[in-house]
Amino acid sequence: MLCYVGTMRPDKDWPSIGGIKFEDYSTRYRSELDLVVKNINADIKGGEKIGIVGRTGAGKSSLTLALFRIIESADGCITIDGKNISKMGLQDLRSKLSIIPQDPVLFSGTLRMNLDPFDSYSDDELWDALEHSHLKNFVLNLPLKLEHEVTEGGENLSVGQRQLVCLARALLRKSKILVLDEATAAVDLETDDLIQATIRVQFAECTTFTIAHRLNTIMDSTRVLVLDAGKVAEFDSPINLLKSKGIFYSMAKDAGLA
Repeated sequence: MLCYVGTMRPDKDWPSIGGIKFEDYSTRYRSELDLVVKNINADIKGGEKIGIVGRTGAGKSSLTLALFRIIESADGCITIDGKNISKMGLQDLRSKLSIIPQDPVLFSGTLRMNLDPFDSYSDDELWDALEHSHLKNFVLNLPLKLEHEVTEGGENLSVGQRQLVCLARALLRKSKILVLDEATAAVDLETDDLIQATIRVQFAECTTFTIAHRLNTIMDSTRVLVLDAGKVAEFDSPINLLKSKGIFYSMAKDAGLA
């Protein structure tokens, strides 16, 4: 049964806490296809750091696509700070969430436009975000600085630099909820460490979902959600999951972390 609470527009300061609740939530990519996420129940407090792990095809990315309503609910619902996201406009929802994806999306245009497409922030705010995302020195050394022309797809930047531009975007928006979808899978360990360190400090008060490619990036999570065939197999702190010697323990053992 779907959860409905009526059509609504969230308050301007929503979400103020960042609490997320999945209630009997299931989804599929198309109506004729099998469910990819099945009967998920999870109550996540504002500010929690949630790692999401599972073997290939377990439903990790599907869960984050559901949060942005890129795929819609087949059953159950997701609420953020008590508001059912299925009853909001997509712009109202997605403008309040930030994501750093595995394949960062950059557009043909200036660096300024890529950081601030709606011209919402001051130069000081842009430089502050660049500093915290470890890009300030790189941009200062470009002849045109913020007016540097980015080619289609960001091809004239390295993969690591494109990820850091996405991080700077997230820093500017100051969202209460941040999703990292295998965000550091394609970057070197040094860039990975920079991104993780920034997130720990700058998003300390935010709820973060980290889909892990490298398990070491989620070992300091508040809790880890282990998915298996689209269902919640385990959901607890990393230390408790290691002690229970289930799926997470075996994955950590394979990665040389247990």
